[in-house]
Amino acid sequence: MKQVNTIGLDLAKNVFQIHGADAEGAPIFNRKLRRAELLVFFEKLPRGLVGLEACGGSHYWAREIAVLGHDVRLIPPIYVKPFVKLWRGEHNLTWTN
Repeated sequence: MKQVNTIGLDLAKNVFQIHGADAEGAPIFNRKLRRAELLVFFEKLPRGLVGLEACGGSHYWAREIAVLGHDVRLIPPIYVKPFVKLWRGEHNLTWTN
């Protein structure tokens, strides 16, 4: 089984979308998590790079995830748009490689 190397996290009010990829960029998982499940999920993952869009609540989540040993990077919103190839709602993002 391939190991998760990079994680993309889309923040929302109650349900977060999380996407994991290996070192080559091949998708490993893409799932929804509720607020209460997020940190428990990150505790179980191997340490890696986590990217999320900088917004109001992202600094809180970045600190909490960084405490678990992950390398967290906040991406300014202007730089997030080029990564999105198809937009059909929060749950259906397709990322370009």
